[in-house]
Amino acid sequence: MDEHRAVNRRQYLTAVGASGLAATAGCIGGGGDDGETITIGSDIPYAPFEYRNEAGDLIGFDVEIAQAVFEEQLDMNYEFQETSFDGIIASLNNANFRVIMSAMTINESRAERVDFSDPYFTAYQTVLILEGGDIGSREDLRGASVGVQRGTTGEAAAEDLQEEFDGDLQIESYDQINGAFDALLNNQVSAVINDNTVSASFAAENDDVVFLEGDGVAADRDDAPPYLTLTIEEYGIAFRQDDDEFREEVNGALQAIRDDGTYEEIYNEYFDG
Repeated sequence: MDEHRAVNRRQYLTAVGASGLAATAGCIGGGGDDGETITIGSDIPYAPFEYRNEAGDLIGFDVEIAQAVFEEQLDMNYEFQETSFDGIIASLNNANFRVIMSAMTINESRAERVDFSDPYFTAYQTVLILEGGDIGSREDLRGASVGVQRGTTGEAAAEDLQEEFDGDLQIESYDQINGAFDALLNNQVSAVINDNTVSASFAAENDDVVFLEGDGVAADRDDAPPYLTLTIEEYGIAFRQDDDEFREEVNGALQAIRDDGTYEEIYNEYFDG
């Protein structure tokens, strides 16, 4: 992808962000004036995938992928609709929006209720702790309390760890991940289990927050992060199970943005290094 096109995307998202927030409650979108509008359900904020900057514009990796897929490849209008992650699949199946783009992990239980696009991102469940605190290893989590976001695979990973510890782990579930992060900073929980890229964004803004180190399930991968990993996951766009034709169109668009360099350009903007 050429630099001019990349700059235009960022400028466009900023422009529609201001107007979209002013015009719609909880929605922001882009595209032309004609054609179908694809409404995207998303749990906001979840930086760096979907969040608002200081000006109130909705930005993030998912937001730019949405523009590349729906507007640039499929010539469709699109808008984001804020919704709680815990009920996001039920809302999709109630036709409150057309698809879900919300850093959603593809797994068997969700696939019983929705269909997924081809994977578009790899993530890992990891553990954030306070530097210099009481937690220094995976085993130190036994008997501790961990914060998670309700309804996420981070919560599921915590439940698996709780079972491994014969119940000797307290799980505190929050409606949004920022609640778990705040609890960690306020010493209300000893750790937070969450997706690595989102946790890395939070750790980068808080000098006393670090990843728990140790070997994990991704230790043998060439691209494994240098800290404890509890799971390896793939994100997908979720569709209702009667929307096969549209899902295939989106899969084709996802492949197209990989082939033409758009995906790599967006990825490097949010996850460089």
